[in-house]
Amino acid sequence: MGRPVQSKTGAINMAIERDYRRAIWVAIAYVAVMVGLYFYWTRNSADLTEPAELSLFILIGLLIGAAFILVGMMITYSGTGSKLYGLKPVADKWPAVKKPEGHVRFRTKMLWTFGILILYFFLSNVSIYGLSPGSLDIFSEFRAILAGANGSLMHLGIGPIVTGSIIMQLFSGAKIINLDLQKADDKAIYQGVQKVLVLVMILVESVPQVYGYLEPSSNGWMGDIGAGWAKVVIIGQLIFGSYLVFLMDEAVSKWGIGSGISMFIAAGVSQSIFQGTLSWLPLGDDIASRYNFPVANPGAVPAGTLPKTWYVLENLSGGLRDLTAGGFETLFLSPPNPLVALVSTIVIFFVVAYVESSQIELPLSHARARGARGRYPIRLIYASNIPVILMSALLANVNMFSLLLWNHGKLSTIPIIGNNWRIGFYDQGSTSPAGGIAWYVSRVDGLQSWLLPIINWDRYSGYVGDHEFYQVLLHVLVYGGLMVGGSILFAKFWIETTNMGPEAVARQIQNSGMRIPGFRRDPRVLKKVLNRYIPTVTVISGAFVGLLAALADMVGTVGSTSGTGVLLTVGIIIRLYEEIGKEQMMEMHPVLRGFFGRE
Repeated sequence: MGRPVQSKTGAINMAIERDYRRAIWVAIAYVAVMVGLYFYWTRNSADLTEPAELSLFILIGLLIGAAFILVGMMITYSGTGSKLYGLKPVADKWPAVKKPEGHVRFRTKMLWTFGILILYFFLSNVSIYGLSPGSLDIFSEFRAILAGANGSLMHLGIGPIVTGSIIMQLFSGAKIINLDLQKADDKAIYQGVQKVLVLVMILVESVPQVYGYLEPSSNGWMGDIGAGWAKVVIIGQLIFGSYLVFLMDEAVSKWGIGSGISMFIAAGVSQSIFQGTLSWLPLGDDIASRYNFPVANPGAVPAGTLPKTWYVLENLSGGLRDLTAGGFETLFLSPPNPLVALVSTIVIFFVVAYVESSQIELPLSHARARGARGRYPIRLIYASNIPVILMSALLANVNMFSLLLWNHGKLSTIPIIGNNWRIGFYDQGSTSPAGGIAWYVSRVDGLQSWLLPIINWDRYSGYVGDHEFYQVLLHVLVYGGLMVGGSILFAKFWIETTNMGPEAVARQIQNSGMRIPGFRRDPRVLKKVLNRYIPTVTVISGAFVGLLAALADMVGTVGSTSGTGVLLTVGIIIRLYEEIGKEQMMEMHPVLRGFFGRE
């Protein structure tokens, strides 16, 4: 592929072969795009002498320029293998957490894990400097999944990380990326490029939000520098916070226990469930006015399920007989935080806990040590909860970009797709789609959004706005189908990119010195046996978690966490408990590290 070059450390690296003549065409394309953007900008009555317009134009120009540089590095690569190897110089030097050189003790891993978790909670309470309190949160319905906090350094949460992973998995699964992830070099470049893509997605998600919905404050130093440059400062803080999330996730993965992303999701959802169940804080008149509470002072009704139930029972305006005249509906069905949502949350917990323990166990015996036996478990939820995280993040991005295309100052003027009600339209001040494709793929949020109107259209149709009966049914079918189908797709991609496929597992068993009794100790034989189970279980796993998440969303959960959030949290906590047990086992019996693929 190229001549070997020895670095100062003594390592041998392969030089990157390039055909720089192709870079000329990349440069011409970039100039053409920027000239077209300039004329489009000025034709829409934009004055580039204003700081706000100029700063946005410069930022978009830099973002497009960075994208062209990355594309140019791939196009000019002329060596063997995937074009992604053209990005190796960038991927190798990208800031990342250093991998430990040897075994990390269990106590150290626990300290890193809980230390990062405390840091996450701290950063989620650090507000973005200079941000106006009245800014619109376009991720308000997806906070539980994205593990972010509105208006804080964690505003974008894990969104850019998961979106980058989605793009890489889709490209890899569709064979657009020519990489064999069973090879160490290909897997390393895959992970390196994914890190670069995370920063790109941070910019893609932060720039439109800041120049559309996150308004800077006009007070203090931010007001003195002008709105245009104040927005640049806010973008800088979002980049800093989001990349910290990425580094914290890497730190947990390499130095701690489990996954940082999963831990952040579980922490945020657990906090919301606790508040949604036990919060005594009153709803306030603004929120209470949306619902028909049969009490004298609706604004004083507590937000939590249990305090709300107690308060309503004590203060029914007509006594307990009002339970049949609106009280029953208020307590058991009507948002926020009805009793049915608490029951749904508890049911999800027990269902997921039961299914997590369901598995197929393949008997194993040691090839040399006679009598040494074991079992390799293949879980019913084989791909874990990752497919649901990826699918939910994908739908969150659909909601974000449809909102931007509907009412963003610049993006809404794009021909055909800009301000197109078919893609999605939104009511003034709302971040939830009111119609279009975005509404059909949006989360079905609780019984009031589908079941109650279907049962009694005349009484409950107000919950679904101007939509017709057939549209509500179609919404339920489309959302459920997307969650199930998308989770299956991502489950299949996930096991191939994380060495959980039949070939990788067969090699893992082979390297540990184990074999399946009655079969030859050959990786090809092991792969053939595993092929009977893993592909089928992967499909069942993706379909089950997708269906369970969709059903939980449809019933509703406490704390506005969404059924997906509760499903993920239960699975994450169970997996974390098992990871801790595994780490303790390896600490006591170091020989097991080889079987689990650890150093």
